[in-house]
Amino acid sequence: MPQTPHIEKHFTSSETVRDIVIGMSDGLTVPFALAAGLSGAVDAASIVITAGLAEIAAGSIAMGLGGYLAAKTDAEHFASEQAREERETVEMPEEEAAEVAQVFRTYGLNEETVGTVVQAIRSDRKRWVDFMMKFELGLEPPDPNRARRSALTIALSYIAGGLVPLAPYFFLPSVHAGLIGSVIVTLLALLVFGYIKGRFTTAKPMRSAWQTVAVGGLAAAAAFLIAKAIG
Repeated sequence: MPQTPHIEKHFTSSETVRDIVIGMSDGLTVPFALAAGLSGAVDAASIVITAGLAEIAAGSIAMGLGGYLAAKTDAEHFASEQAREERETVEMPEEEAAEVAQVFRTYGLNEETVGTVVQAIRSDRKRWVDFMMKFELGLEPPDPNRARRSALTIALSYIAGGLVPLAPYFFLPSVHAGLIGSVIVTLLALLVFGYIKGRFTTAKPMRSAWQTVAVGGLAAAAAFLIAKAIG
């Protein structure tokens, strides 16, 4: 009787999602708090818009650069550890072979099988080093394009998020009206974003949605109240 092939579906774009989450969450929250704070201190929507756009530009560059440097650091760390493992397989092969054997013992393999597998792995130095990198250190080879892609993804996500709380100030007649519109559209955006983020990262997307709204709302409320108090 023919059987339907078993096909496993796994989500494999976790790094891209992480970059979008980093950029979008800050993009929605920081300009929202800034716009709310300025709305409590000034009466001109043009000032809120100008300051908001300046913050989005600076924030997207800073966040993108941070993502680029983080990815480059990961790549440099991998290269450093790989060089160390290559050196150790030459200078202390028996100790490294013992580490390979210990990995397989944790899976319950008997000593005869462990010995056979260890000999097979150490017969190919590249395969041996790759094994140690993955199973001893838990490191995967980095994508050479990761740094540029991470920087661009974070920066664009920040810009997309940051334009949401500023949009009402372009179209509504006063700062007060712009603030109300900004609160409504940004909280809705935070709710949707938090839910989508939760779908990818947790088993409870609604909890993620409300947590995201709470963080953004508290940041904006604090900025508005401080600006009001000072003003």
